[in-house]
This record gives sequence, structure tokens and C-alpha cells, in this order.
Amino acid sequence: MTPAGHQQPSQHAPELRAAARRLGRRRLFTVTAAAAALAFATNLPTAGAAGAAELDAARITDDPFTLGVASGDPQATSVLLWTRLAPAPYQADSGLPPERVVVRWELARDERFRHVVRRGAAIAHPEFHHSVHVEVGHLDPDRVFYYRFRAGSWVSETGRTRTAPSSRARVDELKLAAVSCQAYHEGYFTAYGHLAEDDVDVVFHVGDYLYEYAVNSAGGARNYTDRVLPDLFNRETVTLEDYRLRYALYKTDPDLRAVHAAHPFVVTWDDHEVENNYAAGIPENDVPPEEFLLRRAAGYRAYWENLPLRRPQRPEDDEMRLYRRLHWGRLAQFDILDTRQYRSDQAYGDGADIPGPETDDPARTITGARQERWLIDGWRASRALWNVVPQQVIFSQRKFDLAAASRVSMDAWDGYRASRGRVLAGAKSAGVDNLMVLTGDVHVAYAFDIKDDFDDPGSRTLGTEIVTTSITSGRDGVERPANWDTYMRANPHLKFYDGRRGYTTVRLGREAARADYKTVTAVTTPGAAITTAASFVTEVGDQGLKPA
Repeated sequence: MTPAGHQQPSQHAPELRAAARRLGRRRLFTVTAAAAALAFATNLPTAGAAGAAELDAARITDDPFTLGVASGDPQATSVLLWTRLAPAPYQADSGLPPERVVVRWELARDERFRHVVRRGAAIAHPEFHHSVHVEVGHLDPDRVFYYRFRAGSWVSETGRTRTAPSSRARVDELKLAAVSCQAYHEGYFTAYGHLAEDDVDVVFHVGDYLYEYAVNSAGGARNYTDRVLPDLFNRETVTLEDYRLRYALYKTDPDLRAVHAAHPFVVTWDDHEVENNYAAGIPENDVPPEEFLLRRAAGYRAYWENLPLRRPQRPEDDEMRLYRRLHWGRLAQFDILDTRQYRSDQAYGDGADIPGPETDDPARTITGARQERWLIDGWRASRALWNVVPQQVIFSQRKFDLAAASRVSMDAWDGYRASRGRVLAGAKSAGVDNLMVLTGDVHVAYAFDIKDDFDDPGSRTLGTEIVTTSITSGRDGVERPANWDTYMRANPHLKFYDGRRGYTTVRLGREAARADYKTVTAVTTPGAAITTAASFVTEVGDQGLKPA
């Protein structure tokens, strides 16, 4: 998305999307799904993999841990550890033959590994590009751990992770960070370097971890003078090889490696992990639907391979179940959404438009019916003080104009108003008193009050929406973009708007939550300082953002 959050579609997009719809859902999701299943199910480790060729790790002559380590989805008694072997990360084969590699791992209570609590071995399968996902169980809740991997004589850097508190624990505080939108070619990941030093319990990445656009030999806005990137990055990602190589480029960034080693991540995608503004099985541009589904399957496969995700999130054929639920004692329930894979096509050809019958059509959805039921049922069963929803696109109403009939984004929840209405009705019926939505996508920072009626500033405030700005997307940005005054006047429930890069931290407590918006001075040059641009609080039982 563009910084304003309402990128215009290509000139042929409405006709193409209409043509895709005319194909009919049966053809779209049988022919294309079958093609994707054939392509990817035939390239998975099988039950007979134990007899497959195995590479002696002692033969690895170059450091295989060039992409770092990571952990994710902390639970009360288990952690998920990740790495991927890549002695030559900018080669399609990562510098390894198509053979299995045994990777050993250790988990300890201390950085020097004097008190190892678990150790074991995992197989890095060539079918998964030698990635490793280790689920370590039977751990104590609410504990910090350190971990590392070994392949032959090579030892990875040390990562730091933690377990969540037990489900019945009375937790007083949790500090999280929200991040999004890290286009490599738009600048340096300086904000991640600062976040690696920040004292947070967990990081939520709410989309656009990767961008599909070409990266030239100078690294785009990074404008390298001391290195030249290979030409293989100077093309849009389409194939599985393309996506795998692009993740390798991103993960060789030292700031990204540092933040993954420092904190456990909880990730969800948006559109650019595959293609800008795609909707379910409908592509942005003029390609056959079956071709796009293969591309989407490639993007999903590479996403799982390169991020710290558990086994239930592993792609099955051309789909990937990414929405899931995590708990932090009785303090917080996190319902992580996927608003991209199951959505209806964007209304009125996408872009910015005035709402109408299509945006209010109850048959249209941004989550899909099954995920919507899962979310509302989860709220009804929740015993948490805070119910937090990490997701992708702007949830609150966001008018672009001062006119009564204002344009809004068709790609955000404004383009799916009936869907948003059902979700808010579900929150009210479930008795959710302290609702917080975490959002990314738009390359700026916003703070919204979620209103019962967005057109009535005096209506009840149902929750708050914390929109984190991008890590790099949009380049340096400015504190007050040109549309700042219009947006602030057109949206009385909008309490803050900043156009610079950075991240947001949220401290959830038993009496209130505090959001701190962190910004850096620049991303097109390295080493920028970080400051707190603004801070807000919202009180338990009295939702609404107030300056801290």
C-alpha cells in the first residue's frame, strides 16, 4: 500500500476482477487448487524420508547460519525455535546439496549455557529449503530462555526467548511491540536495531514482512556504495525460488537478525508477501487465476519456511491456516487474524471510493465466515482482561475527505462495512470491555477510538485501534503529511497521526494500557536516532485514548 493507504489499481483492474468473478468459484477453487496441490504436495518430506540421502554436517565449509535465528508464538509450556541453513544465501540452493542435514539445538536458562534444560536434534529438509522449526515442550511457564543451533562445527548466534504465563496466572503487566511493512528497497531497518535493545516481552508483526517488488544492485533507497546485490533480486517475486531468495536478502540484514534473536515474534501476513492487494484467489493484475494460485502457494510456502511458525501453520496444498489464538495468563487473549486469504474481492474495483450498497452487502466478508465465527466464539469464551486483535488493515472508519459522502479505502475494513458491523456486534454480545486492535499496512502511525457509530462522535467507545507505522516502507516520511489536517478533521475519533517510520510499544496493565509511538529520523541513511513521538493511555472499563 501507499502511505495514504489507498493505492489506485491498474487501469484494467476492475475489468480483470470482474472477469475473475465470472469464472465462478467452483472453477477458481478447484482447477487452481488442484494445480497448486500437485505442484507442492509432491515436494514434501515423506514417511520414507529417513532413508533419504543425508549430508554429513562436517562437510559444510562455510557458516550455514547466515540468516540468524528466531523464536515465535510463545505458549505457557513451549517455545518454537527457528533457523535456516544457508552457507550461500544469495544462491538458489543456498549453497547446500538436496540432502537432509542434522541440526542440533540447545535451550538453557542462561546465556553461557551452563544450565541447559533441553537439547535435541532436528532434520533440515531440502524440501523446506533446509529450514528448521523446533517445538520445545515441557517447559516452566513465564520464564526466559536462551537457545542456539549447531551444524557440524558451526554454532549459531544465541537467541533469547520466553514462555508465556500459565493460563490461570494473574499477570500484572505485558509489554509488546507492534511492527509492519519492511520494504528492503525503501531503507535501512534501523528501527529494528533499536527494538532489539528495547525491553519487550513479544513482538507482533502485522504484515508485509516481504515485498515482491524488484530490488536493484544498489539496494534501492539504501543506495549501497560498498556492495553490489546480485541481479537475481532485480525482478518481481513470482516463483518459489524468487520468494525464497527474497527472504534470504531480508534476513541477512543485521538489524532484522538482531531483533529476531532478541525477542519472540508472533507473525501474520498482509498482501505483499504474495502480491499487492490480492483478494483470496483473485490477483491484482491480468494473469490467469490458476497461475496466480500457484504464485500464492509459492509465497505461502516460503513464508512458513522463513518465519518462526508452528506445525499447524504449515501450508497444506495452496492454503495456510494463519489465524490462531494465544494467551498471556489472564491478562490478555490475542486473536491473530488473516484478512487477506479469505476475503471477498474489493468493492468498486479497489482503490478509494464512496461507500455504497457493495460495501454494505452482508454477503461480503474480509475474514471469511469460518474465521469470523472463530473470532466471536473466542471472545465469548475469553476470561482475559484485555482482548487484543493483531491484524492487517485499518479497522476503524477513515474518511479521506471533509465531505459528508467521503471516499474511504476499499482494501480496508471500510470496504467491508457489514463485515465490521458483525464483528463489533459480536464483541458487544460477548461482553468484551477492553478491546484493542493492532494494525499496520498504511506506512503511518494512527491512534483511533473504535466507535459504536463512527459518524456519531458521542457514541460509545468500544475499544481502541493502535496503528503502527512502517519499518521502512514510504522511506523517511514526515511528521505531518500533506493530508494531516484533512484526516484529523474528517475523523474525530482519530487521536494521533504521524508519517515517520518506526514501531509502537504497548504496555498492558491491570488498570490501563499505554501506547508509545516510536519514530526514527530517517531510514534512507543508516544509524538514525529514535524518539517517542507520542504516548496515549486507555483505561480498563473506560475505553478511549487520552494523552499520557
